[in-house]
Amino acid sequence: MPELKENPILKDFQNYVTELEKERGFNDQTVLQRSLLLGEEVGELFKAIRKSEQMGIDQKSAIGSVDEELADILIFVCSIANRFGIDLEKAFREKEEINKRRTWR
Repeated sequence: MPELKENPILKDFQNYVTELEKERGFNDQTVLQRSLLLGEEVGELFKAIRKSEQMGIDQKSAIGSVDEELADILIFVCSIANRFGIDLEKAFREKEEINKRRTWR
């Protein structure tokens, strides 16, 4: 069972996801498969938010909490980034440099 460091940085999350995918047998799934599963998790997040906002939802539907669904999304984002060899922290910093130069309304 992989262990996530105390006070992890983003790279630690990516490394953890690599190890948990090996352990759970998900490391052979394609980028397309992981991306489609990410989409499903986003839908589950939307349901969890609807539930937390007391909006109408299917009472028979198993709905997780917002924090659980966000954690699932982070796992899939790390998984997809890993398959492309992307360092998420570096990508985030580079994108924010671009965003800083944009004009926001």
